[in-house]
Amino acid sequence: MAKKTVSKPVKAGAADRRAFSRLVVDGIKQAPARAMLRAVGFEDADFAKPQIGIASTWADVTPCNMHIDQLAREAAAGANAAGGKSVLFNTITVSDGISMGSPGMRYSLVSREVIADSIETVAGAEGFDALVALGGCDKNMPGCAMAIARLNRPAVFVYGGTIGLGAARRDIISVFEAVGSRAAGKIDDRELLEVERTAIPGPGSCGGMYTANTMASAIEALGLSLPGSSAQDAVGVDKREDCRRAGAAVLNLLQLGLRPSDILTRPAFENAITTVIALGGSTNAVLHLLAIAQAARVRLKLDDFTRIGRRVPVLADLRPSGRYSMTELVAIGGILPLMKRLLDAGLLHGDCLTVTGRTLAENLQGVAGYPQTQDIIRPMTNPIKKDSHLIVLYGNIAPEGAVAKITGKEGLSFSGRARVFEGEEAATAAILSDKVRAGDVVVIRHEGPRGGPGMREMLSPTGAIVGRGLGQKVALITDGRFSGGSHGFVVGHISPEAAVGGPIALLRNGDRLTIDARRRRIDVELSAAELKRRRAAWKPRRPYATRGVLAKYARVVSSASQGAVTDR
Repeated sequence: MAKKTVSKPVKAGAADRRAFSRLVVDGIKQAPARAMLRAVGFEDADFAKPQIGIASTWADVTPCNMHIDQLAREAAAGANAAGGKSVLFNTITVSDGISMGSPGMRYSLVSREVIADSIETVAGAEGFDALVALGGCDKNMPGCAMAIARLNRPAVFVYGGTIGLGAARRDIISVFEAVGSRAAGKIDDRELLEVERTAIPGPGSCGGMYTANTMASAIEALGLSLPGSSAQDAVGVDKREDCRRAGAAVLNLLQLGLRPSDILTRPAFENAITTVIALGGSTNAVLHLLAIAQAARVRLKLDDFTRIGRRVPVLADLRPSGRYSMTELVAIGGILPLMKRLLDAGLLHGDCLTVTGRTLAENLQGVAGYPQTQDIIRPMTNPIKKDSHLIVLYGNIAPEGAVAKITGKEGLSFSGRARVFEGEEAATAAILSDKVRAGDVVVIRHEGPRGGPGMREMLSPTGAIVGRGLGQKVALITDGRFSGGSHGFVVGHISPEAAVGGPIALLRNGDRLTIDARRRRIDVELSAAELKRRRAAWKPRRPYATRGVLAKYARVVSSASQGAVTDR
C-alpha cells in the first residue's frame, strides 16, 4: 500500500454534498423510498438536504453508554440546525466490565468487528452522505472509527465522556482489586460490598487512562474528533455542546469535500501513537490502531510503536499505574495542553488535517498550558518515563511479537518459572486460592483471537494478583490481552497464539522464562531442538465454538500482531 499523503480540502457543490442520498431519494422511481421516509419524519424540504447518519451506541447494558441516546439527539439537532437532515440509528455494544472473567468476554473484541460492519451496512444501505458516530466504551470507539475509514464519507466521532469518581476515589478497577484483597483476607465481605456499591456513580466510561479514555484520546489525535471531545465528563454542558458542534461540523466537512482519507494519514497515526504514549495509555491502543489503520489502508506495524516510542516520554500520572483519574485531568484542561506541549517539542505532525477543516497545529493555537500547581501531567524535563511504556517484545516465545505495558515501576526485567494454565478461569482460581507464588510467571494460553476465540482481557487474574499483594512479585504472559486497567509485569498479544501452534503452546510448568524490557525480549530457556521436539508432538485443541459468531470470527480473524481484524 502506498504511503498516504495529506490532501487539501476541495470545495464541493450542492450535488456533491448529496452524492449518496440523491441516489436513494431523487427522481420518479424513488417515490417508494420517499414514502417510507415520510413515515419516519421526512418532509418535502428534507429530501433536498444532505442526509446525516447519527450512529448511536446507546444501550442500558453498561454505564459507559447509558446516556448516549441523549447525546445522539444533541448531535442530530446540531446537524439539522446546520442544514442537514439527520437520521438516527443504533448499533450494539457490550460491557467488558460486566463480562470480564466470564465466557461472555469472548464476545468483546468480536463486537468491534460487528459494530464496524453494522455501521458500514446501515450507512451504505441508506445512502447517508455523512456520519456522526458516538461511542463510549472500549470496542465501540475503534469500531466506529473503522467504519468511518471504510466508508470514507465525511464523518466526526464523538466520545461519550468519562465517568466521575466513586466514593473514596474508587472506580471499577478498585472492585477487581478488592476481590483479590478479599481472597487474601485483607478485607471482609462487608468491606468488599461497600467497594462494590460505591465504585460506579453513574454514566460514563471507566475513569482512568484505561482503554476507553485511551482510544478517545487516540481518535482525537487522529483528527476524527473535535478538539477537546476526548477529555470531557459524560454528564454536563460541555459534552452536550460537543455533540451539537459535531453535528454542525460534519456539514462543514461536506461543504469542504474533506473525507476521512484526507485525515487518516500515516502522520496522523503517528500523532495518535505519540499521544497514547504520553498519556500512559492502554496496550489495547496497539491492537485498535493497527485495525483502524488497516481499514484506512495505511501501512502501520508493531515496530512503528517501538520507533516512535524511543523518543516519546510518558508524562501523565494517570491510573491504573498512576494516581489520578480522567475526570481530574478534565478539570485542569484535558489533553489539549498536553498535545500543545508535544507539538512544541516537535513530537507531533502539526500539518495533519482534522474534522475542523483546519490542521492540528491550527487547532492548538492559543491553547493555554496547565495550571502551575498541578502534578497530573509532568513537564518534558521530568517525565515519569523517558520513553514509551508500550514495549513490543520478540523472542523464541513470540517470534511475531508481543506487547507489554511497563512503566518502570514494575522493574524492567523478570525471570521466573512458568505456571501454565489453559485459559483464564484456571489461572484466576489458582491465584485466588494462593497457588501462585512469588517468582512465578503465570502463562495463560488459548485466549488468542482464534483460540479464545475473541482474545479475552485478563483483568480478573491481574486484579487478583495485585489484590493479593503479588503485583511486583510475579509476571503474567498470555496470547490474550489486557484491560486498560491491568497493571503489573504483564505481557499480552503473544503471537503466534497457542491455537495455531505458536511457541506459547509448547511451554510447560517449570520452564524458565525471562522478560527483558531493555532488550525487548521474551524467551524461554529451551534449545531450538527441544522446541522442535515439542512442536512435533503438539496437537491443536478442539475449537471452543463450532457455530455462530464466535466460530465465524475464529475462522477469519488475523493475528494480534496485525490488529486481530476480520476485513483484510
